[in-house]
Amino acid sequence: MTKEIQTRKTRQKEAIRAAFLEADRPLSPDEALALAQRRADALSLGTVYRNISSLVDDKWLTTVQVPGCPARYEVAGKAHHHHFQCRRCGAVHELEGCDVPRKPHLPRGFKYLDHDFFVYDFPHVITG
Repeated sequence: MTKEIQTRKTRQKEAIRAAFLEADRPLSPDEALALAQRRADALSLGTVYRNISSLVDDKWLTTVQVPGCPARYEVAGKAHHHHFQCRRCGAVHELEGCDVPRKPHLPRGFKYLDHDFFVYDFPHVITG
């Protein structure tokens, strides 16, 4: 690989990383592309998908499953949290913390493994 190609790939991956850090919320590949293009205008959606896959493999990103929608991705290593999606714009955001009991009471014979919790229609708060 030539130094020019290697530099471009590093610049592209850094632009994608910066997009996730700047957004500080789960992003779709399209959202990541739009933000990353501010730093590296030669990016394509295919490049974003390849880099997201690599960043997931490296455990720098983690997948956020949005019911009924394609996966989003967020920076890995955050404390346990949940998400909400605005039905108006489709953006996914984080909810800090978790009010689900650590060991919910389950019927006899069942063992708690994990839980999912997703909120919709959270209205935009306009400040100004």
